[in-house]
Amino acid sequence: MEIKKFVVNMLQENTYVVYGEGYSCVVVDPGFLSDEEARIVLASLEGRKPEAVLLTHGHMDHVYGAARLQRNYGIPVYMSEEDVKTMDYYDRVAKFGIKVPDRNFTVTPILDGDTVSAAGISFKVITTPGHSPGSVCWYAPSEGIIFTGDTLFAGAIGRTDLIYGEYDDEIRSIMDKLMALDPATVIYPGHGGTSTLGVEGATNPFLEPFNEREEIPELNENV
Repeated sequence: MEIKKFVVNMLQENTYVVYGEGYSCVVVDPGFLSDEEARIVLASLEGRKPEAVLLTHGHMDHVYGAARLQRNYGIPVYMSEEDVKTMDYYDRVAKFGIKVPDRNFTVTPILDGDTVSAAGISFKVITTPGHSPGSVCWYAPSEGIIFTGDTLFAGAIGRTDLIYGEYDDEIRSIMDKLMALDPATVIYPGHGGTSTLGVEGATNPFLEPFNEREEIPELNENV
């Protein structure tokens, strides 16, 4: 397995292409907006046909390229139905001259605990409401990775002051669901760099007073 990250659009969103078995791949949160961004991301496929689009949530900076990928390749776009309503706000921002996504794509709904198998990789759906009501994380335990969208970042958490955001829900999602996973799991967030669940549990200031420094051996070596 190989993962390539592309930082795209005006909000510096992370679009990921995950190369799996054979000549296949999966695209996570296709936020490419400009023609040049689309060209770069699609060229990175190197002739591979994506097997699925995995959306962590419905905010526009994460879905700009979803309709194009579905139209070009005839593939499913997986997203929680709880987040369909968040796409209604696109019309509100359009009046300010902000480029809004093409909504002409069909969502294949997902539920907590579902597994989506694509490119030879099994991705487990973990619902993590808070940043948005339908936020999910895509967990591949066999690969030791998780795509956290805007739920959990390296050193931060997703904002909850947008429409439908709920701070308490987000903290519960992170602490009850993500922090229960293997701390060595590498997180690939929707913005910024990578980290591990263990490091975030021990050092992320937004998760105090829950951080447990002793749980992370690499942090204790120099203590």
